[in-house]
Amino acid sequence: MPSMSDRDRPDDDGRIETSDRSAREARTDAARAVVRRYRRLERPLSWLVAVSVGVVCVGVYARTSLGPAVAAGVLTVIALRVPVWQSSGTVTLHTTCAPGRVVESFTGPHPPVLAFQWGLADAVETDDDTVYYEVSYLFGLRTVEVAVRAETITLPSGDRRVELTVTESGHPWGTYAATIGREAGHTAVTIEYTADKRFGLRRIPQQLLAARYRDEALNVQGYDVVDRTSRVGR
Repeated sequence: MPSMSDRDRPDDDGRIETSDRSAREARTDAARAVVRRYRRLERPLSWLVAVSVGVVCVGVYARTSLGPAVAAGVLTVIALRVPVWQSSGTVTLHTTCAPGRVVESFTGPHPPVLAFQWGLADAVETDDDTVYYEVSYLFGLRTVEVAVRAETITLPSGDRRVELTVTESGHPWGTYAATIGREAGHTAVTIEYTADKRFGLRRIPQQLLAARYRDEALNVQGYDVVDRTSRVGR
């Protein structure tokens, strides 16, 4: 029986690589779909907060006069916009992916924990260890650049640690430190995060809405959320 030459032998490695790439793209698309559902609700919620300011002004004007109504509106806007609160927390994830693949996903252009950034990006660019996302708001009237710099170290235990430093238009936005290691039957990922950017009262409804979709965005990327601790303070 004639033997099969190397040229005629199927490229198994190529098929596996193509299959892995297709699976990653499918997970990325699924996460984008979750983020789009969030965005469809987030926009009217933002407008609702703005309308509430107008309601306050009209209510005060109906009871008093124009001057107090304007003053009440200004004070309400200030109270809503002043950045007072800061969030932090810890998340534990389990996945069937190997630790090396998890490290690749956290250091690549689509880190699982930042789906709400790259999922809304109009453009994604990569430069060495930094990924840049161009995100537009207010129907394209405002654009910001989100930069994510990844650094990977190997711990004495053999686990890998990925640190993501995020900036928005050059200003500190937040940090994520993910410790990745193999446990019985799965890969465990423990993420500690701290937001450098504070938010005001007007962002609280958006924070609550995002919490509904955050775990789902991780689930469709192949990560089970087994524990989450969130803290909000000044």
